[in-house]
Amino acid sequence: MTARIFTAGLLAATALTATPVLAQDAATDAANNGELAPIIVTANRRAENLQDVPVSAATLSTSEVQSIFDGGADVTALAARVPGLFVESSNGRAAPRFYIRGLGNTDFDLAASQPVSVVMDDVVMENVTLKSFPIFDVERIEVLRGPQGTLFGRNTPAGIVKIDTAKPSEEFRAQASLAIGSYTTISADAGIGGALVPGAVAFRLSGTWQHRNDWVGNGNTGEKNVLGGYDDWAVRGQLLLDTGGPLTLLASAQYRDLNGTSTLFRANILGPGNNELNANYKRDTVFYDAGGGNPSKYQAFVGSLKLGYETDWADLTWIASYAHSKGLSRGDIDGGFGASFLPTMGPGFIPFPSDTQDSLTLDQWTQEVRIASKDTDPLGWQVGAFFFDSDFDVTTVGFAFPPPVTVNHKNQSWAAFGQLSYRLNPMFRVTGGLRYTDDKKQFVVVSGAAPQPRSVQDNRLTWDISAFADVSDEFSLYGKVASGFRAPTIQGRDVAFFSPPSIATSETIMSYEAGFKSQFADNRARVNAAVFYYTIDDPQFSAVGGAGNLVQLVNAAGGRGYGFELDSEFKPTDNLLFTFGASYNNTRIEDAGLAVGICAQCTVTDPTVVLSGNTRTLVDGNPFPNAPEWIVDASARFSVPMGNEGELFASTDWAYQGKTNFFLYESKEFNADGQFEGGLRAGYARLDGSFEVAAFVRNITDEDNVKGGIDFNNNTAFVNDPRIIGVSLRIRR
Repeated sequence: MTARIFTAGLLAATALTATPVLAQDAATDAANNGELAPIIVTANRRAENLQDVPVSAATLSTSEVQSIFDGGADVTALAARVPGLFVESSNGRAAPRFYIRGLGNTDFDLAASQPVSVVMDDVVMENVTLKSFPIFDVERIEVLRGPQGTLFGRNTPAGIVKIDTAKPSEEFRAQASLAIGSYTTISADAGIGGALVPGAVAFRLSGTWQHRNDWVGNGNTGEKNVLGGYDDWAVRGQLLLDTGGPLTLLASAQYRDLNGTSTLFRANILGPGNNELNANYKRDTVFYDAGGGNPSKYQAFVGSLKLGYETDWADLTWIASYAHSKGLSRGDIDGGFGASFLPTMGPGFIPFPSDTQDSLTLDQWTQEVRIASKDTDPLGWQVGAFFFDSDFDVTTVGFAFPPPVTVNHKNQSWAAFGQLSYRLNPMFRVTGGLRYTDDKKQFVVVSGAAPQPRSVQDNRLTWDISAFADVSDEFSLYGKVASGFRAPTIQGRDVAFFSPPSIATSETIMSYEAGFKSQFADNRARVNAAVFYYTIDDPQFSAVGGAGNLVQLVNAAGGRGYGFELDSEFKPTDNLLFTFGASYNNTRIEDAGLAVGICAQCTVTDPTVVLSGNTRTLVDGNPFPNAPEWIVDASARFSVPMGNEGELFASTDWAYQGKTNFFLYESKEFNADGQFEGGLRAGYARLDGSFEVAAFVRNITDEDNVKGGIDFNNNTAFVNDPRIIGVSLRIRR
């Protein structure tokens, strides 16, 4: 109720004050007389034009983000929205897993380490539950592909998803968006801000609320509409102190409350012998005898202080943050009922009721200080230091088996870094950076089992060097070599299942990248592309599931990947805009002796061996798990003027996911290929961006796409959201 009142208040305030002014995209287009708007990124911790930065990157604007979330989706909806990026979750809206260029982590544990870092307003969202923080009232989302091991540090060997929210300013700014659709899906996003004390203090207050009614029934009990719903709301408050002098101070606090349904696992819906959904599958029905209603409840708080101090020759930035996350997710993991785990078409014996709940209580602290040169031409530089500390408990409860076990994870890391950039001549610029990182993790069982303490530590020097050549005003070339590493990891969830903690040592990556950036046709066309090749020593993988449904960390001897990314945008007329992006990614595990557990009921296509009486499969040569071979995204927007102030418009967006293997081993069931989803919007908008009303459809063809599996003793999987049809209203001042 609090969320609804807050959101309604913001919507009302925005509506009352909305007058015809320039929205972000419209203002830029008008200023450029119909040209493509420049894309600003902060990959080098400075605001720069994407066309001048030697990195493969893509962005999502405010309007794109709002369109994606109109149907009530969570952050996993970012999957395949830019080339090279994939996101999935088997923990509902609470703990997403990010992948860039095929690198990620399939581990479903709440202590899982990921090689993709999520950074929101300069705060590292390290834990998986923080990575799920709702995205609202944003300026842009940047996806930086490839290792970012100099300015952003460890656990970035795959890349970064960087989220920049709308900031306070002296100028009054307000926006609101409200979408209502099928299953009583509601998605609201609003922000309002301006001067509190003119010339001294500015504020911004933002909020979001997403809701869906329960719409999935339980075929085992005969109950209708008891699962699938959620209430997910968040608020953010920011204060900016800026008197026009050298000192600025930005304080931010945001809070999230999630109460909904965790991932709905569905027993025996794949195959057998293929990856097609069989007759057991019904989108609006599951068959559960456990799970307690599959609740997912999380609260999170993130607070930060950012101090800036300007001198004639350099800028000083200091950032301190604190984050707290607490919550739980419970599920009927086998997705069925009875000893044979009905529905039929795939018997499987599991020696205990697979009704499991994982909960977490987390505290995280970070501090960063950096000094950057004021002028970057011909020489630009920055140096800094970073400190990270987290302490959290994870409790695993099996309501019949296993008994409750609580484990504790501590992680401390610090780093020192620096970067130099030098323009050799008007055409050629080189940039290089170094970062030294020390990382330490400790693990202990708090209750429910023997203490089993573990400790891992590593320190690494990572670096990158790039060259950028302005061949002409419209075309540039760049090359980049970068190293990175993911710190060692401890996985302790299996202590609850009478197995010892597992450890993975550091993985290290060497990446080679070359690309071009171009803008032509009187700045009505933009095409950027990159090719890459990387090798990994000791890649960290998670062997999940198998007959025992365990999670064990493993290091492979090596791995490699290669491919390309293409981002393009075309505006042939003032009323027509196209975007097209594509990525190809070929990954390979390189370890002739690595053998992992397998599912009991699926059709494994890899060679098998028997080790200590257990059947295992060799995974040498397999692709990395959840690494789509192809990702393609495309959009189009067409408008027809209506008088001097408005237009009728129609827009569509599509995302395609190619061949994807879910686990380390390959089977006929646990993979996906040729999946796609599309969206459509049509309505009326004012040319100045101040008002828009539209009808929309998400997942317009109502695709039933398998997003992942549970390779227990039955062919269990989970699927995407259904088609959502609705209407939306957007207002901006």
